[in-house]
Amino acid sequence: MIEEMQDMPDGVAGIRVSGRVTAEDFRQFKPTLDRMLESDEIRFVEVIGPDYEGFGPGGLLADIKQGFSTITHLRAFKRTAVVTDKEWIRHALHALAWMIPGEVELFGLDDLEAAKQWAAG
Repeated sequence: MIEEMQDMPDGVAGIRVSGRVTAEDFRQFKPTLDRMLESDEIRFVEVIGPDYEGFGPGGLLADIKQGFSTITHLRAFKRTAVVTDKEWIRHALHALAWMIPGEVELFGLDDLEAAKQWAAG
């Protein structure tokens, strides 16, 4: 599931990811992504909850497609804060951070407020 977070600082978009993320979750998230892409400066917080299980039916392909749809907006991405306590995600992000546009920073779940402030900064 992908849920838009409402309690974000001005200029920062946030999502919470939980359970198994499917293609349908990405379809429902598309309007939020489209709103984000209207900005010249994207600041983003992604919270990956302790109950996150990875991709479900069609989720990986939908994620890749959605990623490619943002290519013309790469310069708009300024800061992405990833908030999680899942070690395997932390390791994967360290290995793949070079693929994410803009600055990327990792935070633990207890540091969500710090992640929001960093993304806004």
